[in-house]
Amino acid sequence: MADNRAVAYKSPGIVEVIDVDYPEFELKDGPGVNPDNVGRKVPHGAIIRTVATNICGSDQHMVRGRTTAPANLVLGHEITGEVVEVGPGVEFVKVGDIVSVPFNISCGRCKNCKERKTGICLNVNPDRPGSAYGYVDMGGWVGGQAEFVLVPYADWNLLVFPDREQALEKIMDLTMLSDIFPTGFHGAFSAGVGVGSTVYVAGAGPVGLAAATSAMLLGAAAVIVGDMNADRLAQARSFGCETIDLSSGEIAAQIEQILGVPEVDCGIDAVGFEAKGHHGGQEAPATVLNSLMDITAAGGAMGIPGLYVTGDPGGVDESAKKGSLSLSLGTGWAKSLSFTTGQTPVMKYNYGLMQAILHDRVHIAKNVNAKAISLEDAPRGYAEFDAGAATKYVLNPNGYLDGK
Repeated sequence: MADNRAVAYKSPGIVEVIDVDYPEFELKDGPGVNPDNVGRKVPHGAIIRTVATNICGSDQHMVRGRTTAPANLVLGHEITGEVVEVGPGVEFVKVGDIVSVPFNISCGRCKNCKERKTGICLNVNPDRPGSAYGYVDMGGWVGGQAEFVLVPYADWNLLVFPDREQALEKIMDLTMLSDIFPTGFHGAFSAGVGVGSTVYVAGAGPVGLAAATSAMLLGAAAVIVGDMNADRLAQARSFGCETIDLSSGEIAAQIEQILGVPEVDCGIDAVGFEAKGHHGGQEAPATVLNSLMDITAAGGAMGIPGLYVTGDPGGVDESAKKGSLSLSLGTGWAKSLSFTTGQTPVMKYNYGLMQAILHDRVHIAKNVNAKAISLEDAPRGYAEFDAGAATKYVLNPNGYLDGK
């Protein structure tokens, strides 16, 4: 029953808004759906009418043709919505609840979920641990850049906002709980940021700005954001970050001008595998990781929320196409550095970050320059974001964000 509209990847550089089926409590065959997941019953699921669904840099990797995503894959893993139906196995989530949907799908039953490692759930993706909505090689759960979307294991996955009116009033902040705010926070937390820390964030896109915001929330003394996009650097300065232009000199020298020493306590990679060299602008996927090892103090830590993949058709060489990068691991070993990679376990952080938003401790939508646009405007939002707009585009499929 085609009674739903959604944003789909068509070919490199092209997305379209298409008609798709209204969700059912069963995973149907379709673009990117793992054959072993076809026909999977979802009595524990809920159908969500989308309130807000955001365009993410991880989506852009697919849209640029830098993954093995198939044509017509419905995109979108940053979902906030209103529950309109629940399956017979749902006990606590109710119709009418306004909810945040963690981007990583997890069952709540396996060993990893019970250890709060929800980014690597063992039961939702037949190919490997970990899953997400609307993403290549993640099991085929349909994406949420749509009017309606199915969420499995609803009692476990959904974060229910305590007050509907308050949630809708703060919805532009709360929609960041599905991914980028916990992801940025995970980057800062896993880098060891605490009171008095000095922090360098590589990348001033939305995740980088969320990581910088999180570092401040954790008590950092100085947060430095590096990028080559002047508008994005200006956005970082707008809420108190120091910034460095990576095209204007060596990172360590610019950090020394700010801190008096050429290193920081904590490093965060918010760029990922499409990183470019700092001077020539050519793609050099290990640039950020190697530069972070250079400028992070001995004994320090690196948080790596930036995405790295195992299959990149557009990689600069045969190694990069397999996700094999030329890392200076010897530098990391010599300096006793630690680093944390992988999907953010959103449920580890989203309740606390929700409380920080509801009690006005943080204004993440302002810091990432969130802007609401219609679902039909998604192709324009993708194009502008890909061109480097200092904006976090939030899609408004059902009119909840009118006037936001």
